[in-house]
Amino acid sequence: MNPISRTLAAALFAALNLATPGALAGDFASTRPTARVEYWQQRQATISAQVADTASLPAVKLVFVGDSITDFWLLDDDPWIPGRIHGRRVWDESFGGAVPQNRALNIGISGDRTEHLLFRILPKSQGGLGQLDAEALAPEFFVLMVGINNSYAPESPVADSVFDGVLAVMRSLHARKPGTRLVLQSILPTSEPARDSAVVRPVNARLAALAKSPEFAGFTTWLDLYPSFVDGRGRQDARLFVDGLHPSEAGYRVWRDRLVRTLASARASTR
Repeated sequence: MNPISRTLAAALFAALNLATPGALAGDFASTRPTARVEYWQQRQATISAQVADTASLPAVKLVFVGDSITDFWLLDDDPWIPGRIHGRRVWDESFGGAVPQNRALNIGISGDRTEHLLFRILPKSQGGLGQLDAEALAPEFFVLMVGINNSYAPESPVADSVFDGVLAVMRSLHARKPGTRLVLQSILPTSEPARDSAVVRPVNARLAALAKSPEFAGFTTWLDLYPSFVDGRGRQDARLFVDGLHPSEAGYRVWRDRLVRTLASARASTR
C-alpha cells in the first residue's frame, strides 16, 4: 500500500470508529432517549412547588407577575444562548431574601400571553392552576409587567387587545388578593420602532391613566420604566438589553433601582 493509500485508510478507520456506538456512549445528551420538557413546563412545575410550600409563603412580601421579562430575573447565563447574562445576581441582591421587606416570589413564565397568566392565577375551583390560591400567600405588593407577547400573532386592534388583557390581569389579581397593593409597570421598549409607536407607547399611556382611575387608584402605583430604557433618540437603549426584548444584567439593575425606590415611596405614602 502506498503512503497516500495508507493515509486514506487511516482516516476512514478513524471516521468509522467515531461513528460506532461505543464511541458515542460518553457524555452527550444527544445520545440518550429523553422526554421533551419545555422551559415553560419546568417553570410552571417550579412555581407549583413554591406555592405548595405554605411554610415559606408568609415571608413573601412581593410577587412578581409576568412573562419572560419577569421570568428572566431568575436567569444568570442564558440557557439558550450562553454568554448572555440576565438578572439573577441582581435578584439575589435585592429580592432573594437578603432584604426581608422585599423578599419576593417570581411567577413569571417565558412565552406567556395575558390569557395564559389569567389561567395560571384563576382559582383551581374555577378550573385554573390556582397559583395564588394559598391563604398563607399574602404579599404586600404584586409587581406586574405583561402584555408584550400579545403584540405577536396579535388580535386586532392590537393595542386594544394588549390593554384589555392587562386590565383583565389587574382585575384578576385584585380579586385573588384584595389586600395586596399593585405596582403596575409600563411595557419596556422593543428594538422595533414601529411596534413601540403602534402598541407599546399607546398602551403605556392608557395604563398610566388606568392606574389613576377610580377603580384602581386606591391600591395601584404606576411605575413608568420606559424612559429609563431608551436613548437620546427615544429608541431602545441596546446597552440595557441582550436582544430586542429582554434586559441584560445592566438593564435589570436599572429596573431594580427604579422599583426599589417606587416601593419605598408607596410604603411611605401609607404611613
